Amino acid sequence: MKKSTLLRVGAIAVSFAFVTAACGSDNDSSSSDTVVTADTAAAAGVTCNSVSIAFFGALSGDAGNLGKNIRAGADLAVSEFNTANPGCQVGLVDFDSQGDPAQAPALAQKAIADKSILGIVGPAFSGESKAADPLFDAAGLALITPSATNEALNDNNWKVFHRALAGDDKQGPGIATYISKTLAAAKVGVIDDASEYGKGLADIVKTTLGAAVVASDSIDPKAADFSAAVSKMKAAAPDAIFYGGYYAEAGKLAKQLRDAGVTATLVFGDGVKDQGYIDAAGPAADGSIITCTCADGASNAEFAAAYTAKFPGETPQTYGAEAYDAAKAFLAAIAAGKTDRAGVLEFLGTYDAAGVTKQIKWDATGEVAGNAVYAYKVDAGKIVSLGLIK
Repeated sequence: MKKSTLLRVGAIAVSFAFVTAACGSDNDSSSSDTVVTADTAAAAGVTCNSVSIAFFGALSGDAGNLGKNIRAGADLAVSEFNTANPGCQVGLVDFDSQGDPAQAPALAQKAIADKSILGIVGPAFSGESKAADPLFDAAGLALITPSATNEALNDNNWKVFHRALAGDDKQGPGIATYISKTLAAAKVGVIDDASEYGKGLADIVKTTLGAAVVASDSIDPKAADFSAAVSKMKAAAPDAIFYGGYYAEAGKLAKQLRDAGVTATLVFGDGVKDQGYIDAAGPAADGSIITCTCADGASNAEFAAAYTAKFPGETPQTYGAEAYDAAKAFLAAIAAGKTDRAGVLEFLGTYDAAGVTKQIKWDATGEVAGNAVYAYKVDAGKIVSLGLIK
């Protein structure tokens, strides 16, 4: 992983945050000299009144762990900013969607009605993004999702949409490359959970692998028994099985596959990159491959140290670093004096600064620069990094 130094404006050397290096950088671009960062704000003495950003995603439910990771990353950024700027105390408002698209519209309207909220860190998941983002767009309330990777989200001409990591149009081919090249799997099975995220990612993997896919199926993630899909995979005897979905049901699926005698290498996308998968699968999780376009935040020593200081005994988990970068972009807008939604949205259009995951700048569709896909492996009950998929 390359490292890039956080940019400063002019000769101001006082910083509100200690993070000085970016991990997992997947491009070599540098930012404009005109960028105003939150570091500049600390030196200038920012003042503001009644301003907030919001977290939007699951804090409870089957995918709650992923949302908690995101909320923690945003919380760290806000806490650092508030400590450095006593005259500008930014709030962090929570909207717990439970990852449920059906709940997303009402929560989005609630966020929109709170005029103190200048930006949304989220929505966390692709299904709720599809349901809520049109409302945020109509209200002109900017959002930066640190985790919703469905490739079609940026096809809607939403002016408020921004993504802090590469989408599934990058992750899907990366997964297929790992399966075909690194695992050398000649026969592949593909299963999905029929969700916006899971099916979308699984379809890209299937299309990319082509004739190598010998069996495919969908499951109901709320069901307890996945025997139909398990039987289909056992009959096809694939070398590898990819599952598109989230960690809770992935754990159940892995256990049922292993109990049925299926020995294929199990491969998953970013929605499974959580200790909850290992807890649910038990020994069946060992050897699993998990991919993510998210960086390993724990590999950045300064960021990891600050995270552990804020949350004793914990280290950055999936999407936490991306959420930190997203919150930092909103805080930089506030530092630059943008205290209305239109101003924040305009600011993001020209934002170009080094984050802890990559250089953070967006194209006209809201996609962040860079297309890195990382592989991880479950080894002895822990998720360990295997590095960049080339």
